[in-house]
Amino acid sequence: MRFALALVAALVFAASAHAAPPRVDASAYLVVDAANGRVLAASNAHEQLPIASITKLMTVLVALEHVQLGDIAVVRHKAAAVGESTIYLRAGEHISVHDLVEGALIQSANDAAYALADYASGGNVPEFVAEMNAKAQELGLHDTHFVRPDGLDANGEYSSAADVTRLARIVMRDPVVRSIVRKQTDVLADGFVVHTWNDLLATFPGVFGVKTGHTDKAGWCEVAAARTPAVTVYATILGSPSRAQRNADLAALLHWGLARYRVSRVIGIGRTYAFVQTGWGRQPLPLVAAGTVSRSVRSDVPLVAQVVARIVVALPVPAGEQLGVVRVWQGKRLLGSEPLITARSAARPGLVSRAGFYARRAVKHVLGWFT
Repeated sequence: MRFALALVAALVFAASAHAAPPRVDASAYLVVDAANGRVLAASNAHEQLPIASITKLMTVLVALEHVQLGDIAVVRHKAAAVGESTIYLRAGEHISVHDLVEGALIQSANDAAYALADYASGGNVPEFVAEMNAKAQELGLHDTHFVRPDGLDANGEYSSAADVTRLARIVMRDPVVRSIVRKQTDVLADGFVVHTWNDLLATFPGVFGVKTGHTDKAGWCEVAAARTPAVTVYATILGSPSRAQRNADLAALLHWGLARYRVSRVIGIGRTYAFVQTGWGRQPLPLVAAGTVSRSVRSDVPLVAQVVARIVVALPVPAGEQLGVVRVWQGKRLLGSEPLITARSAARPGLVSRAGFYARRAVKHVLGWFT
C-alpha cells in the first residue's frame, strides 16, 4: 500500500505567565527540581557561607560508611563536653549509632554529632573531618570546607546554598536518613525525647526534611524538601536574620517552586491528532490516540506535539489500524508517545459508488472549462 508521511508540530499549550520568585531576606538561597537538580531560582547560590548544623548531614553520611546503626558507641569526655544543642551525653555512656544519628539529625545535638564522628574514626576526629572534606570533593561540593563535625562556628568552615542542596539530595537517598529527618519527635533508647528544629514539618504540607542550622556566625539556615504529586523540590536558605524569617521565606520558596509544576494529561485517548485522506470524495478519516499519557510538567514551558502519520491510505481501512504516532515534548524532554489509530472503519466503495465518483469528477472538469 503506497502512502505519504506528514510531520506536524503543534503547540499543545502555551506557557502560562509565572510570578517571579518571592523576595527573600537572607545571604543566599536556592530552589531546585529534585529529579534532575535543575535550578528554578537562586541568589548567591555559590557564595561561601557558614552553614551551622547542616554540617551534620555530611557527618552522618561519612559515619555510616564506617559503622552500623546497631553498633554501640562509648561516649568520650570530649564529645560529652560539646555544648549548645545537646542530648546531654555523659562520658562513659553507651549509646547506639542509631540514637546518635537521631540525636544529630532531629535534635541537631552537637554532642551526638561529635560522638558519632569520634566513634566512626576510632577517636581521631581531625582525621574524620579530613574525610568529610575528601567526601565533599568527591561529590563535587567545591564551595565547601569543614573544620568540625558538629557545625559549631569555626574559622575556615563554609559551604554554599548550591553545595548544601546537592548534599541534601545525596544524603536523602539513604532510606534511614529519609525516615529520620521527617520525624518531629522521637524517643531514644534511654527515654530521652528528641525534638526537631524544623518547624516546617508541622506547618507546611508535603515537607519531609531535611536539616536546620543556627549559630551566631551563620544566622538561621535550612535545607528543606517538599513534594506534591507533580514534583519534589529542594529549597535552601543561608544566613536568614531570624527563625521566623527563615521559616516564612523558605515556605514561600517551596510554595513558589511546587507551583511551577502540575500533573497534566499530555496525550488523551480518543483525541484526534491527524486526518488521513481515503479518496473517492469521502471525508478524511480521523486518527486518534490509542492511549492516555499523564506526566508532571512545568507550568511555564510550552508542550509541543509532534505527529507523524500517513496522509493518504487505500481503502478498505479497519477501525483501530495504526497509521501514525504522536509524541509530546517539553523542551528537549520527551514526555510520552502513543500510536495513532483510525477512529472508525472505512469500506472500499462499490462499483456504483466508484462510477458515480468518476462521473461527478468528469462533470466538474467539464464545467471548469467554461468558467
